[in-house]
Amino acid sequence: MQYDMRNTVSRRALVKGTGVITVTAVLGSIAPSVATAAPTSGPVGGPAEVPASANGWALEKEANHVSTVWTRPVPGAGIKVDVRIGDVEAILLHVVRRYHYEIEQLSTVDLAGWQRIDDLEKDGAESNLASGTAVRIRPGAGASGSLFPLQVLTVRDILADCEGVVRWGGDDAPADESLFYIDRGPDDPSVRWLADRLRRAEATPGEGAGVTVDVLAPSRRDRAKRLMKEQRTG
Repeated sequence: MQYDMRNTVSRRALVKGTGVITVTAVLGSIAPSVATAAPTSGPVGGPAEVPASANGWALEKEANHVSTVWTRPVPGAGIKVDVRIGDVEAILLHVVRRYHYEIEQLSTVDLAGWQRIDDLEKDGAESNLASGTAVRIRPGAGASGSLFPLQVLTVRDILADCEGVVRWGGDDAPADESLFYIDRGPDDPSVRWLADRLRRAEATPGEGAGVTVDVLAPSRRDRAKRLMKEQRTG
């Protein structure tokens, strides 16, 4: 008995083809086509917002352990402070050094840095201490009028030297003349720019903190007055 192989192949192909068509039709009825699929907007929720201090920098729970805040020496002053390492460190230590050299020599009890947010006003400028972006110089002398007039002029010159990146708590309401903090967010390029400039000055003989400057020079006074007006009205 002879078999018609052409008929056998045809029937097998037909059955196989019919199965493919059936599966495709079923899947097509379940899954939407690319053209008609609804757009996706990513996962619902997303990561929780990182708690930040008033100036926008992330808070730190502790210093010197899995943290951006470490105890750093103040060159030439013989004291240390807990501060955010990197650009913030370069800027705030410059402020401390100029204060030490030009206003009043500081001892260990005269300088405070990072603190836990639990001990601070969370919405106030002092919250910046909890992100390592602020220091207190002579912490017990924060009330307005704690500095002599010439000392205030020197503070103004230091602020002008920092070109608005640093703010003085003496210009806040209520005033805290012991507080100095970064007044720019972590993504502001002026922070890196200022830090780099201060680093270059420290590496250049005759420049940087410790070099005698005339804070009463007209050009320096004008610069300081302009910044004072900007920060007080800003």
